[in-house]
Amino acid sequence: MSITVEDKERLMKEYATKEGDTGSPEVQVAVLTSRIATLTEHFKTHKKDNHGRRGLLKMVARRRKLLDYLKAKDEERYKSLIKSLGIRR
Repeated sequence: MSITVEDKERLMKEYATKEGDTGSPEVQVAVLTSRIATLTEHFKTHKKDNHGRRGLLKMVARRRKLLDYLKAKDEERYKSLIKSLGIRR
């Protein structure tokens, strides 16, 4: 239930704030969003995978915390990130 190395590297390059950036909130949220989408597709066919569902809920909570942090720190970066990822409506 993970994303490929190539997808992760592509996300890191796309959302990095500087060269070699892997820990900024933008990169972390982008990677988590990709993993959440992958797991959501997995649960459409494996409805009884409750252990995996718990991991999904933990990822969603972590992404929410990172987004809250980013919104408190720099709201403009937050708005551009959610717009580019298409998270909120």
